[in-house]
Amino acid sequence: MISKVYSFALNGLEGVPVEVETDINKGMVAYDIVGLPDTAIKESKERVRSAIKNSIMNFPINKITINLAPADLKKEGSHYDLPIAISILKASDQLLAGTDGIVFMGELALDGTLRAVTGILPMLISAKNKGFTRFIVPAANANEASFIEGTTVYALSSLKEVVLLLTGEQLFDPVPRRSYADVKELRRYNCDLSYVKGQRIAKRALEIAVAGGHNILLVGPPGTGKTMLARCLPTIMPDMTFEEALEVTKIHSVAGELSEEGIVTLRPFRTPHHTATTVSLCGGGNTKIRAGEISKAHNGVLFLDELPEYTRHALESLRQPLEDGVITITRAGGAVTFPADFVLCASMNPCPCGNYGSAELTCSCTPAQIKKYRSKISGPLLDRIDLQVEMDSVKYDDLIAEEKEETSLQVKERVERARAVQRERFACDNVTTNSNMGEKQIKAYCRISPECEDILRDAFTNMHLSARARSRIIKVARTIADLDLCQDIQPRHIFEAASYRSYDTESV
Repeated sequence: MISKVYSFALNGLEGVPVEVETDINKGMVAYDIVGLPDTAIKESKERVRSAIKNSIMNFPINKITINLAPADLKKEGSHYDLPIAISILKASDQLLAGTDGIVFMGELALDGTLRAVTGILPMLISAKNKGFTRFIVPAANANEASFIEGTTVYALSSLKEVVLLLTGEQLFDPVPRRSYADVKELRRYNCDLSYVKGQRIAKRALEIAVAGGHNILLVGPPGTGKTMLARCLPTIMPDMTFEEALEVTKIHSVAGELSEEGIVTLRPFRTPHHTATTVSLCGGGNTKIRAGEISKAHNGVLFLDELPEYTRHALESLRQPLEDGVITITRAGGAVTFPADFVLCASMNPCPCGNYGSAELTCSCTPAQIKKYRSKISGPLLDRIDLQVEMDSVKYDDLIAEEKEETSLQVKERVERARAVQRERFACDNVTTNSNMGEKQIKAYCRISPECEDILRDAFTNMHLSARARSRIIKVARTIADLDLCQDIQPRHIFEAASYRSYDTESV
């Protein structure tokens, strides 16, 4: 007898329907799985066999052939255990209940227990978009599956419970819907801008960066607070919408990095070590193409501490994602596109010893050493960093001053006000923040007066800027104007925006 049940495969973040077909015939005892299964699926034979027997059912001693269709799609993961087991039970007439329209996902333990699997959320979303509304998943994935409207999800703990549900011998309640608004209130950030003493220029630059979605580079001696400021970036970013949270959760679900809440409520803050490879940053893999750090930082912050210590190849690979907000990884088996719309925050010392340009410390580096150190960061990459802030050591009086610093909440309110202006401005464009503007939007929304044009011309000539740098100065000036609630860009906005472009043109 032939049976068929449904499951789903993942191609990047997109789900693809998979039909699990089982044929049981008389003949020499055999158990074959076809349809491009990976090692985890091939090893499911023994897991499924033991799970069925230990669930007080019979495993057929016949010739069993299982086909995972479409046959030309590579199947990966242990979540096919449950649909394979159900298909075998149906083909051997031990399960007579209908399974049409139900999607099964779950890994089986030897005793029949259902174990959690990765990628449940993107598979559920894709399945819903393709017309499936009923799902059976492991109990441990219940929270992750509780945010999708218009679906009926049963989160069960064993193969036996799945059979009881399908046959109607026992009733189970579907997973109740949860509100994103309630869940996001449960988690808070552990840092705040008010803890950072001094560094007003750097704080101002952070506010501009977040308000317009601009990339930022912090340059200063060790101990000036660069890392602490970077960790405060997510605290002044607007709260994620439900749609943004789902996008981020899909990526982290596939990576197996979800918390117990089942959804990511805080903006990601990824800080890979400087020994990270190009593949770990951008994504890839020989068999299964996986998301890298830049995709895990989607809708959040990617912090690269000690920027010159990263390999040149790894840094140069960031150039295209910084422009496009997505990354397409191509391998012999196909191409996968991952979202990668993040704020890049990088930090570095001004020289190998870290004291060059300090008002209080003496630099021991030669001009050649400083030039070699800075040359590790290419001009094209610096061109894509809108704000370059030079910091100095904090004075002791600033550290002990009782004057209260602005909190992240106060800065966040101004950022949200500026973001609201941008949402209204770009309502008819496929643009979210000022940093995403193309030349069409710059001409439409960034009118430059003759006085501002003269300032730009002088900066372009004296600082030897590129055409890209000129456009980015205008974008930053637009953001500064939005923070000031000014409809038009003023000369002071151009001056301030241009002041953040000095580092990439400095000579030693």
